[in-house]
Amino acid sequence: MKRLVRSFGFAFKGLRYATKTQPNFQIHLAAGTTAVALGLCLKISADEWLWVMACIAIVLITELLNTSLETLTDLVSPTYHEKAGHTKDVGAAAVVIAALFAIITGAIIFLPKIINLFWHAA
Repeated sequence: MKRLVRSFGFAFKGLRYATKTQPNFQIHLAAGTTAVALGLCLKISADEWLWVMACIAIVLITELLNTSLETLTDLVSPTYHEKAGHTKDVGAAAVVIAALFAIITGAIIFLPKIINLFWHAA
């Protein structure tokens, strides 16, 4: 049980590190918070909540994995190396794909509701 508690401690330590030091992680947290607030305001369905929460999780997880990959790459290759650069670029590309998926999913869920809200207000 002690090992389990310690492992959660390490996980939260990593989360704190990413939150404090990684501007992109902070941006993704803010975007996720905004999506949750918008979902509450627009009263999205349970199915839509599943998609929104999945997108938030995928983007945050991908960003955390990219951060760990970049940190490890910097450790093993402190000077520039072409392959180290490729490693970092591919990690960043994974985040971009996750973020684009989240944006498209958000647009599918939120845009019709926002348009409908303005259409009825006019």
